[in-house]
Amino acid sequence: MEHRVRIAQNGSPDVLAYESFHLPVPGAGEARVRHRAIGVNLIDTYHRSGLYPLPLPATLGVEAAGVIEALGPQSVDFGLKEGQRVAYTSQKPGAYSTANLVPTERLIPLPEDLPEEVAAAALLKGMTVDMLVRRVHAVKFAEPVLFHAAAGGVGQLALQWLSDIGAKVIATVGTDEKAVVAKRHGAEHVIVYTREDFKARVRELYPEGVPVVYDSVGKSTFEGSLDCLAVRGMLVSFGNASGKPPPLELGTLAAKGSLFVTRPTLFSYTRTREELLESSAALFVMLRKGVLAPAVSERFPLAEAAAAHRALESRKTTGQILLIP
Repeated sequence: MEHRVRIAQNGSPDVLAYESFHLPVPGAGEARVRHRAIGVNLIDTYHRSGLYPLPLPATLGVEAAGVIEALGPQSVDFGLKEGQRVAYTSQKPGAYSTANLVPTERLIPLPEDLPEEVAAAALLKGMTVDMLVRRVHAVKFAEPVLFHAAAGGVGQLALQWLSDIGAKVIATVGTDEKAVVAKRHGAEHVIVYTREDFKARVRELYPEGVPVVYDSVGKSTFEGSLDCLAVRGMLVSFGNASGKPPPLELGTLAAKGSLFVTRPTLFSYTRTREELLESSAALFVMLRKGVLAPAVSERFPLAEAAAAHRALESRKTTGQILLIP
C-alpha cells in the first residue's frame, strides 16, 4: 500500500490529508517511480489554495526524484530501465506520494554523481532559471537585471547562474537576513523592499531603467516592475507569491516605452522530449561545474506536508524545502 498527500477541497494547509492508496501497474508509456525526495514549490500552494484550480480531489506535487520500479508496455523506451535513478517535473500533479506513475517521455535520467535530494531541490527551479535567463530573455555579460525575491529557491539559483554569465544583478528581498543570502549568491546590489522604494533605487542605479525584470512576487511588485524597465524592456512575470497581478491596460505598455510582458511556464518551454533533455542537460552542466549549489533549507516527512506549506508561505525560508517519503 502506498501513501499520498491529497486535497478534497481548496483552502489552508489544513486541507492537506495524508492517506493510503493502491497504485496500479504502469500502463503503456508509463513507469512506476519510487520516490526518494519530493520538491515543494510555490505552485503546490497555488494548487492547494485554488489560485490555480485542479479537478478535486487531487494529489499535489509536480517534482520528484527516485528510482524506476517497473516499466509498462512501451512503443518507445527512451533507453530507460528498471532500477534506474530518474527525476521529473509534471504538469499533472501527483508527486506528493511514496510512488507515482509517470509518462516515460517526461523522465530524466540522473547522472551518477547527482544525488536524488539535489535533483529534487534543483530540477524544477533550475530548469525554470535556464528558461528565464537563456531563452525568455538571453541575458548578456554586464547587462543589468532586476530579480525579485532573490533569496528564495529560484532566486538563489538565478543569482548563481546570472553571476556566472557576468550580469549586474539588482536583487530585492524582504529582510536583512535575506539580503546577506542574496549578496552571498552573487547580487551586485540588494534592495530590502520593506524599507526602501525599489523603483527609486533602480532608477538611481540605472536612470534609463533595466532591460529585464524577473518578477515572481506578482500583485505587490507588478506595477513597480514596469516602472523599472528601460524602453523596449521586458517584464517576465513567473509567479504570484503576493497574489495575482492587477489587470493590465495595453496602452500602459506603449506609454512606458513600448514594453513587453510575458508570462512563461516551464512546460511551454519543455514541450518536447528534446527540449526537456536539453534544458536538464544545461542544468546538470551548471551543477557539475559548481556554479549552482542548491541549498535545502528544510526537510519534512511526507506526512507533514502541511508544515512544509506553512514554512514556504511564511516567506521566512531561504532555499529549497523537500518532502522525504
